[in-house]
Amino acid sequence: MDRTHAKERIEKLKSAINKYRYQYHVLNKLEISDEALDSLKHELKILENEFSDLRTPDSPTMRVEGKALDKFKKITHKTPMLSLEDVFSEEEFSDWIERISKLAPKADFAFYGELKFDGLALSIVYENGVLIHAATRGDGKVGEDITNNVRTIESIPLKLEWFGIHSSLKKIAEPFLSKGRIEVRGEAIIAKKNFETINREQKRKGLAAYANTRNLAAGSLRQLDPNVTVSRKPDFFAYELFGPAIELHSEKHALLRSLGFKTGRNLENLCKNERLIFEYYKKIAAAREKLPYNIDGLVVSIDSIKLFERLGVIGKAPRGSIAFKFSPKESITKVEDIIVQVGRTGALTPVAILRSVEIGGVTVSRATLHNENKIRRLELKIGDSVIVGRAGDVIPDIRKTLKELRTGKEKDFHMPRHCPVCGHEIAKEEVILRCINKKCQARSRENLYHFVSRKALNIDGLGPKILDSLLDNGLIQDAADIFTLKEGDIALLERFGEKSANNLIDAIRSSRRVSLDRFIFALGILHIGEETAHDLAEHFGSLGKLERASLEDLINVPNIGEVVAKSIYEWFRDEHNKKFLQKLLRQLDIRNPPKRARGAPFGKTFVFTGELELMSRDDAKEKVRALGGDPSETVSKKTSYVVAGANPGSKYARAKKLGVQILNEKEFLKLLK
Repeated sequence: MDRTHAKERIEKLKSAINKYRYQYHVLNKLEISDEALDSLKHELKILENEFSDLRTPDSPTMRVEGKALDKFKKITHKTPMLSLEDVFSEEEFSDWIERISKLAPKADFAFYGELKFDGLALSIVYENGVLIHAATRGDGKVGEDITNNVRTIESIPLKLEWFGIHSSLKKIAEPFLSKGRIEVRGEAIIAKKNFETINREQKRKGLAAYANTRNLAAGSLRQLDPNVTVSRKPDFFAYELFGPAIELHSEKHALLRSLGFKTGRNLENLCKNERLIFEYYKKIAAAREKLPYNIDGLVVSIDSIKLFERLGVIGKAPRGSIAFKFSPKESITKVEDIIVQVGRTGALTPVAILRSVEIGGVTVSRATLHNENKIRRLELKIGDSVIVGRAGDVIPDIRKTLKELRTGKEKDFHMPRHCPVCGHEIAKEEVILRCINKKCQARSRENLYHFVSRKALNIDGLGPKILDSLLDNGLIQDAADIFTLKEGDIALLERFGEKSANNLIDAIRSSRRVSLDRFIFALGILHIGEETAHDLAEHFGSLGKLERASLEDLINVPNIGEVVAKSIYEWFRDEHNKKFLQKLLRQLDIRNPPKRARGAPFGKTFVFTGELELMSRDDAKEKVRALGGDPSETVSKKTSYVVAGANPGSKYARAKKLGVQILNEKEFLKLLK
């Protein structure tokens, strides 16, 4: 980016950040997520680092937090409450180490890693061992006096006492227990369980739910009535100490615990080098969801206080500490283009091409926009800055357009009037535009990809790139041709040798015997998913009966409505499909479903989430079906059991919320027996 564009972007970012910071810190509300706001600030800092002459005193990177509210008395911090620079990757963390190593080339670095709690930063001052006042961070220099509210937090001592066993630290601390001044800093937080309880109560009263635990912690401590604070049950974790002369940051934490404060003790770590920090980061990231409180990363500091002070401060952040944040679940990026893809059913789907960004540990460069209506709802243009998340922590999803960052160079997008692949006319079905040319090359390719996919015929080693090569070299025209291939045909393709060709042919041969439900799903009939295919196979028992079924017969199948029934009926009566089916059936051995046995889970509905160890999810579903159970993809009040493996997703959380019984894999297998 050149200087002119950087200047324009910096001004836009500053304006947007100031707007959202005012919403959060003054109005106690926020239109975007904390992570999205962090992403804006991170981009601004990177640009200002690159074009340092464009950094101005009024930049959001030059101050710590918002101004104190007028309804609270003001307290001036004796030592400014600084903010921390954020990094989001190992590469950025390594850059930080390189920078401080240049400033102290001969220093022996050791790092202290601790949890970065997601709450409200507090300063608590003790004189002669007694709590005299407590304040919020405010703008870093002046905070709000919330002493009465802080006194209600059970985990904060009102009087300092010695609870430790470190004799050397006791000698340092003892004079301050009866005389002198100690300042403790830390984070007021709301536990996840309390957050859920409070939001349930909000819902019962018909009030808006709180967006996150950080907002609730801030709101709970900034109450004029301390009784409201008490009812929210805030907690406190200490991380900093001023007063006693301590040599190491790790010793500060030991002293804080000895004085009766909670720290993240069992999850803190003294790391001698960069590699150990990365290992510690991964360990905490893996445990993050199971913690009773929210954290958004680690704080990594130089353990030596002397070296920390020697490194000094840059802007409003100490050089000797860094916030090593977890990959955000939302981030800001730019829409560089919008293209249109044609799916196997002919549906035209707009897809945003994004400037690559990391979200939840995954690099995202595309996000589906689903249909023209979503583009209108987002008021999206090519060139816009957007907030991107991952739906269900998996699928990239554009959540908001930041129109305030527009430069005037953004372009409107319009859906095509003809198929972008074959040029054929398109038809509109509700909100979906669809190419009606059944011989469209894009539809044919997508149908092939679907036919060999894991939940269809599951032909191992036959992915989109190989299928493209087979099509482009004229070796196949449709799915039936796959089963006529010989080793010599494939060995001629680029990157294939005799052994790999033999392996692929073996995989194709082994897939010839296929269950009826998988075969129905593989056909790619419009509206027919995995579960509907299974319902059809169970109901009719054979492909022949399904082919001959009348429209009325199809409508009478449980869970199938008129639209789906019509789609099936018309597919089997289309002449092109009839010829394809005849050709395909000459190559395959279709197994009809066995008669259902009546077992323990008969009539029960199962949902699977996470990684199973002893079997695949598909195998688990088959076991449930064989015993008369019903595997499902969605959790509802009607769900009988949720089976959770390692790293369960949002289905696990929803099951807990709805009170659905959760089984581990061993309990599931025991139930089947």
